[in-house]
Amino acid sequence: MKKTVVAAALGECVHVAGVSNFLRLAELAGWRTVFLGPAVPIEVVLKAAKEEDAALVGVSYRLTPETGERLLGEFAEAADELHSRGVRFAFAGTPPVAERAEKLGFFERIFQGGEADEAVLTYLRGEGAGGGQQEKPPQTAVERILWKAPYPLIRHHFGLASLEDTREGIEHIAESGLVDVISLGIDQDAQENFFRPERQNPRRKGAGGVPVRSPGDYASLYAASRRGNFPLLRTYSGTDDFIRLAEMYIDTIHIAWCAIPLFWFNQMDGRGPWDLEGSIREHQAVMAWYGQRGLPVELNEPHHWGMRDAPDVVYVVSAFLAAYNARAFGVRDYIAQLMFNSPPGVSDAMDLAKMLAVLRLIEPLAGPDFRIWRQTRTGLLSYPLDPAAARAHLAASIYVQMALQPHIVHVVGHTEADHAATAEDVVEACRMARRTIENAVRGAPDMRLDPKVQERAAFLADEAQVTLRAIQAAAMPGVSDAWTCPETLGRAVRMGILDAPQLRNNPFGRGRVVTRVVQGACVAVGDDGQPISEEVRLAGLI
Repeated sequence: MKKTVVAAALGECVHVAGVSNFLRLAELAGWRTVFLGPAVPIEVVLKAAKEEDAALVGVSYRLTPETGERLLGEFAEAADELHSRGVRFAFAGTPPVAERAEKLGFFERIFQGGEADEAVLTYLRGEGAGGGQQEKPPQTAVERILWKAPYPLIRHHFGLASLEDTREGIEHIAESGLVDVISLGIDQDAQENFFRPERQNPRRKGAGGVPVRSPGDYASLYAASRRGNFPLLRTYSGTDDFIRLAEMYIDTIHIAWCAIPLFWFNQMDGRGPWDLEGSIREHQAVMAWYGQRGLPVELNEPHHWGMRDAPDVVYVVSAFLAAYNARAFGVRDYIAQLMFNSPPGVSDAMDLAKMLAVLRLIEPLAGPDFRIWRQTRTGLLSYPLDPAAARAHLAASIYVQMALQPHIVHVVGHTEADHAATAEDVVEACRMARRTIENAVRGAPDMRLDPKVQERAAFLADEAQVTLRAIQAAAMPGVSDAWTCPETLGRAVRMGILDAPQLRNNPFGRGRVVTRVVQGACVAVGDDGQPISEEVRLAGLI
């Protein structure tokens, strides 16, 4: 049976918008709600609380602090019997009235009107009971996703060039209560040479992130997160010694999920020691290792193609191959990363269509043993340098992303074009993101239904099948599954089936494709600058 919450605007106060929103959120949290209306006398509120067997009573008052203080004192005295029987009481009002209410020591939670919907929802779900002290939210990714719905988890990247500064920053971010997942940005030597100090270069210390050099360093960062809303931690899977790193991540930061590419972080992009086929094989082994332990896996694959100006269809194909490999190697909870604004010149409509095409291809893979969780993010290279424009871009991009009803929103800080985000930058970015998300969750137009979006999504899904068949045709005799075969996948890159302009002069890629943004979409073009189909592009590779 549902618990009941009774709520009203108290005394002579007629302002009920906050009360209505509180009860709307209570219904989302599973409560039975009773709305008593505006200007309700004390005795009427308490009578209803008794008759409805209320577990929680919410009252609001938004008039002058002096009258509010007297009224709330009378209310607390009259409600003492219910309070002693275990009925919970919450108050909402303007900051001056809330300050007077706080002094009474009667209400377990006091809202001042600036709280986010998700914070109120957290309270109503049972967190925060007992004097407003928030309990620890779920500490696994999937449990936290389900717990926070309909709001997505908020994730942000963070890592400064100093271990101590990063530790202090994590404390600040955790105490803000805004970030559910902190992705530790570690420096290049930590990614590649953590277990190989002889290969580390002191001059590179802190290049690209926090210089963690021991398990104790990681453990100290995790300890810094044990406050506020207890955010989950995750970090790069590294570019060498993958399984040793994975074991340490579980022991030290209780890693929320693994993130690893399929084709990248190797000699092809200069970020690791492995050759292309070797790294594919190693990445598949990492997927299997995490899958055996029931931890989610994210393949941060397609956006690497998008950031190198690959045509949209290659982005879609790489996203499918990522999900396909994850399922083939035993991953049960797959986090599908969908980076918008890559390359930066694409339009919102065509960007959304590309993501819908990805989902059309990967959703048929889902089943009881392979759950897909959607994670969206703003394009890493898309931020303008102007601070005001960057803030606007963050909000606009996330609002479009919400059309996909993501389970996770990876917030890319608005300072990205200028500097690595400080803790204050992270908090500011996530505050903007949270408001954007709340607006969308309350009810946004369904941009997916735009006929042009649907037409482009269907076209990309069809074109992707042409590319996928070409990969199968590139397999050597005896290969049972071309889409998981490291040699075949490597050959697809070397042949140019999977290609991007920025792979030109790369020893592993072809870099022959030429792309242009045409009517908002990133497409392959021929010698005359006109868009060409995948069939025509692939025929030209021979």
